[in-house]
This record gives sequence, C-alpha cells and structure tokens, in this order.
Amino acid sequence: MRVINNFREYMLNGEFVINIYSDKINIINYTSIGAIEDTKISINGANKNILIIGEKLSLKKLLNDEILVSGLIKKIEFR
Repeated sequence: MRVINNFREYMLNGEFVINIYSDKINIINYTSIGAIEDTKISINGANKNILIIGEKLSLKKLLNDEILVSGLIKKIEFR
C-alpha cells in the first residue's frame, strides 16, 4: 500500500522540484523554458528561475510538467 501512496503523492504534488545528479538535472512542475543552447538552458517555475550552464547540454526528456537536462553541468543558478 505504501507504493500506491507514494505514487499518488507524486502524481498530485504541484511543487517545483529539482533533482540534481552528476551529469543531469531533473525538474518537475516547471512552467516554461526560456533558452535552450548548447552552453545554457533556462527553465522557469512558479516564482523560480533556474539557469543551467555547461557544455553539450541537451534535453533528454520533455513532458508537460517534467524536463531532464543532461550534459557537462558546470553551474546552476537560482534566480
């Protein structure tokens, strides 16, 4: 039953969430994408802006409410 509760919480949660890994960043509940370049990607959330700076950045997953950015990530700025 715990798995079902975790899944339900994930599906109903509207919070802006950022998961940072060594070579990728997963962002959930974003509102828009500002810029997509090889060296920078900007993503907007409710009252939050994220600027990802690096090399060979690309979008690996792009859904209505979730995005996965991968590449050589050098810096993440929260604005």
